[in-house]
Amino acid sequence: MEILNTSHWVPRRLEAVVLDRLKAMPAVAIIGPRQVGKTSLARKIAKNYSGAIFLDLETIKDRQVLGEPELFFSAHRQRLIIMDEVQMMPEIFQALRPEIDNHRTSGRFLILGSATGKLLKQSSESLAGRVSYVELSPFLVNEINLLDQDQGWDSGNELFEIQQLWLKGGYPGSYIDTSDEISYSWRADLIKTLLQRDFPSLGIQTASESLSRFWRMLANLHSQLLNSSMLARSLGYGSPKTTDHYLDFFVDTMMVRRLQPYLTNLPKRLVKSPKIYLRDSGILHALLNIESIQDLQGHPIVGASWEGFVIEQIACNLPIGAQISFYRTQVGSELDLVIEKGRHRLGIEIKFSMSPKVSRGFWQALKDIEASAAYIIAPVPMQYSYKENVQVMSVQDFIRDVVALL
Repeated sequence: MEILNTSHWVPRRLEAVVLDRLKAMPAVAIIGPRQVGKTSLARKIAKNYSGAIFLDLETIKDRQVLGEPELFFSAHRQRLIIMDEVQMMPEIFQALRPEIDNHRTSGRFLILGSATGKLLKQSSESLAGRVSYVELSPFLVNEINLLDQDQGWDSGNELFEIQQLWLKGGYPGSYIDTSDEISYSWRADLIKTLLQRDFPSLGIQTASESLSRFWRMLANLHSQLLNSSMLARSLGYGSPKTTDHYLDFFVDTMMVRRLQPYLTNLPKRLVKSPKIYLRDSGILHALLNIESIQDLQGHPIVGASWEGFVIEQIACNLPIGAQISFYRTQVGSELDLVIEKGRHRLGIEIKFSMSPKVSRGFWQALKDIEASAAYIIAPVPMQYSYKENVQVMSVQDFIRDVVALL
């Protein structure tokens, strides 16, 4: 058990969100992949609560502290209790429910976890209406300017930093103050640690080498439609069920995004398979042995990598209630991303080009989904009108000028 005293901190946009939730709810759960900064965020938030207690449930010592959780919780009702890696002790949720009901005040528990599927299932069964969930992603484009605020921030520096974020990904250990070589090495070590230690502790029962082959295959299929049967045959699995099981695990641990298709009642032959994206571009590049921006720009994955990077930046900034999908028909009408929120239905195409162009299928897709607005997201220095009221924008401008208003 640790009484927290925090010092150095890198700003995160979710800090204010978590603080607001703690003012309204007895418990808040921050979920996110390993090494994304959940503990650092919790330590910063703890500065707002005198005598906050931190428990790392990966350690035997702190799990022993909760040997009699009812007594511990009742003895510290005036303090914020932070429990890190709570998926290592899932039975704790059964003790949290009666304690919250017996003393229902806001800001009592801050729960940190790394495996969304397991964590959400167990906590939702016990803490429905008592906990609010917040997902912490790796660094986003609208956060990285905060890291350099003391050095000034201009458009040239912004474009460079976004390029670095795309190459290295948003894990703090990979992105902050690292050369390309050190960043690549950090990500390679993280991948090895996840495969050999962390993933087995989260319940995946398979050899690390087999899981590594599957993960690297997903990297090569990044942004493509999922075909479980073909993937199973390629990897020598006896059944697509093995593929689906492994994929579910990577989705639950927030390593992979499974983007579902947009389905309508129109009499069209729609693609109904999901698309697969590795959520962090830096992890994608490490799995594909891409170390520098020169390597990336000359690699066949570059367009797909940029597409996934943009989708992840947008998805992690969407407000509650917004839904995302992609649209594709058998005859070639296609949108990389469809965003729905209330009466808004946005059609988005993503291009890795300073002079982006779209095909006829883009225009037909906008008509099919009856888009209220349309955008082309590209690495352009300034936004401009394309044709028929379609706007060309950078990803950071789209997040600031469009997503923020949804």
